[in-house]
Amino acid sequence: MTDSDTDDYEALGLVAGLEIHQQLDTETKLFCACPTERREPAESTQRFTRYLHPTKSELGEIDEAALEESRVDREFEYLAYDTTCLVEADDEPPHRLDDEALDVTLEIAQLLDAEPVDQAHVMRKLVVDGSNTSGFQRSSLIATDGEIQTSEGPVGIEDLLLEEESAQRVEETNDGVRWSLDRLGIPLVEIGTSPDIHSPEQALEAAERIGMLLRSTGTVKRGLGTIRQDVNVSIAEGARVEMKGVQSLDDIDDLVRREVGRQVALLEIAEELDERGASVGDPVDASEVFADTDSGVIGGALSGDGSVMAVPLYDFDGLVGREIQPDRRLGTEFSDHAKRHGAGGIFHTDELPAYAVTEAEVAALRESVGAGEDDAVAIVADDTATAERAIEAVAARAETAIEGVPEETRGANEDGTSRYLRPLPGAARMYPETDVPPVEPDPSEVETPELLTEKVERYQSEYDLDAGLAEQVAYGRRMPLFEHVVSEGVDPTLAAGILESTLTELRRDDVPAEDLSDDQIVGTLALARDGDLPKGSVGDLLSVLAESPALTPEEALEREGLGGASEDEVREAVREVVERNSEQVEEEGMAAFSGLMGEAMGTLGGKADGEVVSTALREEIQQRT
Repeated sequence: MTDSDTDDYEALGLVAGLEIHQQLDTETKLFCACPTERREPAESTQRFTRYLHPTKSELGEIDEAALEESRVDREFEYLAYDTTCLVEADDEPPHRLDDEALDVTLEIAQLLDAEPVDQAHVMRKLVVDGSNTSGFQRSSLIATDGEIQTSEGPVGIEDLLLEEESAQRVEETNDGVRWSLDRLGIPLVEIGTSPDIHSPEQALEAAERIGMLLRSTGTVKRGLGTIRQDVNVSIAEGARVEMKGVQSLDDIDDLVRREVGRQVALLEIAEELDERGASVGDPVDASEVFADTDSGVIGGALSGDGSVMAVPLYDFDGLVGREIQPDRRLGTEFSDHAKRHGAGGIFHTDELPAYAVTEAEVAALRESVGAGEDDAVAIVADDTATAERAIEAVAARAETAIEGVPEETRGANEDGTSRYLRPLPGAARMYPETDVPPVEPDPSEVETPELLTEKVERYQSEYDLDAGLAEQVAYGRRMPLFEHVVSEGVDPTLAAGILESTLTELRRDDVPAEDLSDDQIVGTLALARDGDLPKGSVGDLLSVLAESPALTPEEALEREGLGGASEDEVREAVREVVERNSEQVEEEGMAAFSGLMGEAMGTLGGKADGEVVSTALREEIQQRT
């Protein structure tokens, strides 16, 4: 399906929708007064652990996804900081919903042409993977019924929610997972589209449009991990699959394209399994087959009092190893489910003998589970409890392979493929939050922000920036800073060049330009505006400040001797240059300008702007001709 065109997707009945999750750049977190700045794990000042388990909804139901998560017994360790409060540790009820976050969300609603709700109620969404200390995520519906435009038609916006960001996963531990609480509680908007997307290209275009609208507010966080895209995909004969955690917009079309290809491949496998009359047997302990094995993985499990559990897959031969996505096979899907239950993975007879498993062992394995030459066998080698859980999961996934495409939640891989995560969540995971009072959104005082596309046009017409630079500035992370310094009288062309070119060049030269504060950049540009720093020396001063962050721009200017020459000094230097070249000036007149300009700039040693020197030189030549 990689090369399929739009007509192919229409014939397959492709339907897709997006969920965009974007962190807001507010002063405080959503339900407490803690700051939203990110911290390094090494800065943590305390740690605590929790165990989480699913609870029943108001109707007495338990969400299937949460139930599967709870079957894996894990300890969750949390890194806390000097800014961590009792709300973040779940030792105190949440405070009221943050007003700033609500106002930004209402701005986004206007840009999406969405209708705010009359009253917003906070809900609890059950999450027991450790990403929230409370075992649930708080979320509130703010607006509905919006719409964006794409070249392939409108895409509806079903809902706009304001919710708290989860904790940051740091690493797996021997007992479970370690999380960092610096991210927990940062305000996050979730935008869900209608299933109006019918091609990979339209999915990418819709995501780019929503991303542009979000950045137009100037109040969203930027950088890796601050925006995530989930994609829901199905085809007519397939099933709805939610793919989570797409980090880059550029990956969305590939992800949709490859998911369609995966579902088509699974349907083809299901059809062939049906024709063969395939079935799945009961798991069997096959440890005796490998009593003298040379396989390190299997031998290691058995030496630790583990087991080798096997499941016969009747009439599956050749299909377990069939590729359904690049470098991923049906057996990889089975392995994903085994890993989900704690195992390292599986072996199967479509790939054996290999991995030090001999042909004789494969034959003995087939005999031990009653598998013939048309059958396949999958095995898991691990501690006994893990191996039993994992092989049951493999058997269950093999059963669904006979049926077709299972509904599930999958994780996006960097190469555009995806892996199994858990079942799709259901309505049982949501119930009201009783500790936070409802709010009544008031959009009347919220101004609609200027779109980034409009900014690009304005920067060209108002500031005379070329189209490329205007787009760089408008879509760049320092757009608010650009607008601030320009409003303070800094030359727009200088400001744009410094923010979008000079800082990038400094980073390429291994200068830690990312450590420069906004105040340092503003102060440096103000010195250039006031004539105290030549424009050509702005980069030099910023380089000094990046390496010596304790200095102010004024202190660095004085220490490095980067101050500009006064107007009198410039004119005196220009007169001397013209005097030395008086004969040339008399003969050539203004034609001598180019040669003398370089000499004048050299005489001043870069301590004067070219425009100032140029003006003085022209005037001096004119006086002598």
